[in-house]
Amino acid sequence: MQEALKEARRAFEKGEIPIGAVVVHRQRIVGRGMNQTETLHDPTAHAEMIAITQAAETLSEGKEDHRGSLEGATLYSTKEPCLMCAGALVISKAKAVVYGIRDPKAGACGSLYNLVEDDRLNHQLQVRGGILADEAKLFLQEFFRSLRKEKR
Repeated sequence: MQEALKEARRAFEKGEIPIGAVVVHRQRIVGRGMNQTETLHDPTAHAEMIAITQAAETLSEGKEDHRGSLEGATLYSTKEPCLMCAGALVISKAKAVVYGIRDPKAGACGSLYNLVEDDRLNHQLQVRGGILADEAKLFLQEFFRSLRKEKR
């Protein structure tokens, strides 16, 4: 989670909403991401999506028949993944998601929805939330505080 927080700090420094994510497979980081929705002008450029894409690419290197699966991998995110990101985790068959702060307005790992543990789907993930939540929350609070100051 410390590495996800580093990604969140990078996002903060670039003026992005400070959310960071990493994907770990066999105790090795195989994907990193920070929010880049503003930079890329892309509403799908969430930290989790970027980390998932990078991890799928890393895990499939040199394997012709690899289809981008994240089997056995855990995504660490500073904030609870949304529906889009949670859906990508289910489709990629990740093992688990660990996040910092809950997202009561858009969280899809237990807060608003629980997509990743829905037994109607063909794959479910283990979920663990609240990890280093205070640190993750500080980035978001500072970001939105400075945004409000700018609007004055």
